Amino acid sequence: MKEKEQISRQQQKSRETKEKIFNAAKRILQKGGYEELSIKNICEEAGVSNGSFYHHFKTKDDLLSYYIEDQPQIEPNLLDFPDNAKAVKDGIIQVYLNYVKYCRELGVEFMSGYYDTKNQALNADIRTERPYPIVTVRTYVEKAVQVGVVTLKEPIEEFTTDIRMIVIGNVFEWCIKHGKADFEGNMSRSLGHYLDGVICEAGD
Repeated sequence: MKEKEQISRQQQKSRETKEKIFNAAKRILQKGGYEELSIKNICEEAGVSNGSFYHHFKTKDDLLSYYIEDQPQIEPNLLDFPDNAKAVKDGIIQVYLNYVKYCRELGVEFMSGYYDTKNQALNADIRTERPYPIVTVRTYVEKAVQVGVVTLKEPIEEFTTDIRMIVIGNVFEWCIKHGKADFEGNMSRSLGHYLDGVICEAGD
């Protein structure tokens, strides 16, 4: 019992340290942008050592990706097995509306700092550990295709690339308009139009 309590305390302490580091990074992004976001600055702002930072995260982009990709929680029943093409499309859109909600929680300043061309966490070719929403979507669609619910009009690699670009474009539009864009509406509409063109009922 004591061992379990010890593990629980360690987990809590680790979570608190991660939060402290992330909040420091968020403040730096909001005040100075991505250019000011160095590990040295993050550690100074958070009041932690470099060793503590590297114990929890590999790089600053790994830190940002952890909170962008791992924090949004998908309800277990959100992606229940779909009956038809419409259910598949609705499920995908819900994944990204969940992401939109989380972007709003982090704020325009943070997301503007995150969506920087120097942030290699955005590069799907080198980022393999936590490309959160698109892995969820890819697995979901592949299952629907395998059991004959839907067919895709293009290869899955092209499908996931297109969705990523649509999402990045919507986030960028929201950021560049300082949060004044119809984030939810634009995301739903653009994804909906695209999905209507590439996801079909099996047998159609």
